[in-house]
Amino acid sequence: MVRHQSDLTRFIDAIPAKAGIHLAVTVADATKFAQQQIDPVDARILLQHTLQANRAHLAAHPEKQLTPAQQKQFYALIARRKNGEPVAYIVGEREFFGLTFHVTPAVLIPRPETELLVEQALARLSEHRPTRILDLGTGSGAIAITIAKHRLLVEITAVDASENALSVARENVQRLLSDRAVSITFIQSDWFDAVPHELFDAIVSNPPYIAEDDPHLAQGDLRFEPREALAAGPRGLSALAHIARNAAPRLAPGGWLLLEHGYDQGAACRELLAAAEFTNVATHKDLAGIDRVTLGQRHVS
Repeated sequence: MVRHQSDLTRFIDAIPAKAGIHLAVTVADATKFAQQQIDPVDARILLQHTLQANRAHLAAHPEKQLTPAQQKQFYALIARRKNGEPVAYIVGEREFFGLTFHVTPAVLIPRPETELLVEQALARLSEHRPTRILDLGTGSGAIAITIAKHRLLVEITAVDASENALSVARENVQRLLSDRAVSITFIQSDWFDAVPHELFDAIVSNPPYIAEDDPHLAQGDLRFEPREALAAGPRGLSALAHIARNAAPRLAPGGWLLLEHGYDQGAACRELLAAAEFTNVATHKDLAGIDRVTLGQRHVS
């Protein structure tokens, strides 16, 4: 693994010799070499990013030559990936629910399992009447913006403690929702603290839920993501418990609370929602068959 900047520089400088490539570097050459260094999917994404070309174009033009500047850029990207940096941060974007979101190290990288949270929220939101949504810990805005794409009458309040994260979310609104009139209000807040005292039809959240001493925090892509968006207390339940305790007074009667959580936290989340007197409490599994989203409904008097 490449660990230091000097190592990265030596790696980049040595690549042409290692690859047996000198002046003419084709798409096929670059692809073959990159796949010997990093995951093939990562290699393809980085080459697409370097050439600003889609997958079909690369497949159709394997003989296309990279310019010297493109070679240098591509090799630098390979080195960054070998150093462990997430591909999403390298290229500055990640797909979620069919949309391409801008991401930076200020926000958690959107993951496929979070799409279940959006699906469960959409199933409970009317397409034909205005509804009010609170998104706690919005990060890149992926959840709020995706809901707004599919429910045109929603009014969304999106909250994050990080102003840097909110800047990313606002940029994603401009990128993805500029073609329609939507109502998304961003608030810098520690969970509910700065949220106006009004009632919402649903509260959604993908809060931090990893235990603070979990060794995975020091491994893989997680090393590069904001720790405050990942870890929450000794059991990873601190944020989930706080939201569960304080959500009901912010929900209209019959409103829903939907929480993403860790693979082994379904039972604990059901207990938290039951203790807060939510009804219709249930846990839903993601495509891998893992407990991923627990939800409950505010009691209707």
